[in-house]
Amino acid sequence: MTRAPAWYRWAVLAGVWVLYAAFGLVATSLSPLVLLIESDLNLTHAQMGSTMGAWQLVYIFSAIPCGILLDRLGSRTALTIGVLLIGASAFARGNATSFTELVMAVMLFGLGGPIISAGAPKVVTGWFKGSSRGLAMGVYMTGPAIGGIISLTMTHSVLLPAFDQSWRDVMFLWAGMCMVGAVVWLGISSHPAMRAGSEEQTASSSLPHGQVLMLLIKQPAVLLVLMMSVGVFLFNHGLNNWLPELLRSAGMSLVEAGYWAAVPTVIGLMGSLLIPRLATPGRRFNILIALSLCAAGASILLHFQFEPLLFSGLLLQGIARSALMTVLILTLIELPGIGEQYVGVASGLFFSAAEMGGVLGPVSLGLLYDITGGFDFGLYMLTAIAILLAIGAHKLRGLAGYSKISQ
Repeated sequence: MTRAPAWYRWAVLAGVWVLYAAFGLVATSLSPLVLLIESDLNLTHAQMGSTMGAWQLVYIFSAIPCGILLDRLGSRTALTIGVLLIGASAFARGNATSFTELVMAVMLFGLGGPIISAGAPKVVTGWFKGSSRGLAMGVYMTGPAIGGIISLTMTHSVLLPAFDQSWRDVMFLWAGMCMVGAVVWLGISSHPAMRAGSEEQTASSSLPHGQVLMLLIKQPAVLLVLMMSVGVFLFNHGLNNWLPELLRSAGMSLVEAGYWAAVPTVIGLMGSLLIPRLATPGRRFNILIALSLCAAGASILLHFQFEPLLFSGLLLQGIARSALMTVLILTLIELPGIGEQYVGVASGLFFSAAEMGGVLGPVSLGLLYDITGGFDFGLYMLTAIAILLAIGAHKLRGLAGYSKISQ
């Protein structure tokens, strides 16, 4: 492998961070614009929920092929394609004139998103070892969090006033940011060590991808991780997408709701840097249980309009969202026999399963709101899911040591 300077792995991590920040900008871009888009395109809450869940539906079918594509093309080319597709999704959203066009535009994100999601852990696994791997995963996960903060806090307070209340111009801005991210990544990944590293990882895989996939899904620990991933994404995507509207329905203005909805993201930034680093094999399952219980507590406290309780709920949500997904992915890729050579396929499988929850979350909360006229029943559902995640983490503790892939 071509030798790279010691600092280069941190430059690679910075490049991945930029791509994931662009991911976060576009993934959260619809959430603060719900009322404007519903009014402009004459949509119901259920239709808007379906729209916000459309890209996760595509994820289910595209994540595994994208993971395989990542192994074949290498991280430099594949991640560039991924962020360009995300930018194209934002641009198409800005041009949508109907429910169908908006859904199709959002679905395009489901082709680019999984390349970034599966590519980030693959890159980190190749360039970081030991305890620094958890730190690196936590660092790049701050990317979508910061992207989300920018989207949630700046949309109503800065961007819409600057763009004469045009939600379409906001989308065009995010599309431009994705183009900038692609240029940054191409520049950082131009070092020969990046190409050599990708080739070395691909060559180390001794089994065809299809066979690896079959062996993975036969492992009890892998299956449990996949089931838990559905619950994690259902909770996160459902609550993240509807949180500004949930807060607005509690009596806040649009600007206030945007700032309050950013609280879990800010807390998540700190948690992303600390918690994955602490999630060594000996602590990992206790941390998963604690994070699941934080999620349950958050969904309970969000029922209240009393601001100290509401803030506490947002605080717990931030702790849960900061690391649940990261620690679960770390658990998967460090199961015996997976490691660097199969991380592309394993990550693709993870996101393919997880995005089933990503679809169900926004859609189910939107439907329950239309049926009941509020978010209470949706929050009850999220509480039950979080409790099941805690039970699953306890069970996973006993299974993790027995999962392997025959060489």
